[in-house]
Amino acid sequence: MTFKFYKDEKVALFIDGANLYAAARALGFDIDYKRLLGIFGDDARIIRAFYYTALIEDQEYSPIRPLVDWLDYNGYTMVTKPTKEFTDNYGRRKIKGNMDIELAIDVMEMAGIIDHVVLFSGDGDFRRLVEAVQRKGVRVTVVSTVKSSPPMVADELRRQADHFVELTSLSDQIARKHSRPDSQDGGDMEADQPDGMIDDDYDDDYDDPIVTTA
Repeated sequence: MTFKFYKDEKVALFIDGANLYAAARALGFDIDYKRLLGIFGDDARIIRAFYYTALIEDQEYSPIRPLVDWLDYNGYTMVTKPTKEFTDNYGRRKIKGNMDIELAIDVMEMAGIIDHVVLFSGDGDFRRLVEAVQRKGVRVTVVSTVKSSPPMVADELRRQADHFVELTSLSDQIARKHSRPDSQDGGDMEADQPDGMIDDDYDDDYDDPIVTTA
């Protein structure tokens, strides 16, 4: 087990959806969220597993909606909000959604009832949040990658965490095994989990999902 838990330790997962997706994509695999949740079953008491993502509300079909619905029915607490549209300095329309505040508030609220935060994000803006909950006696594990080019985790966040888990070390346990076209069971995560995610570009801090539209 890559994660380090104490006996009867109460754990909460906080998944920065766009950031984790970008990190896994940079490493060349898709995440099976059923397997991801399952790897904690024998070694920790999972109190909550939060997943954060912004949604484009006015689209006839949002590619991330099937994933959001699946997660909502399969053990994850979904935290979503509508994206905001803006025009950049070059006159291009962009859609941006930042879930940092929502994630930070939930971490601080949960800090009084949990022992260990597992943060799936490499966003350096969370360094101060990690420091704050550590002062409350909560241990923090950060999951991201330094193996991508460029690295997807901010160095200051990695250093602040009590424990850093390299995402590549989890790939055998959480990578999605793409189902065969002739699969008939229909019940496997591999067959049922949607691929949909917003096609994100990232700024230098790897924090906000940005979608450029025509």
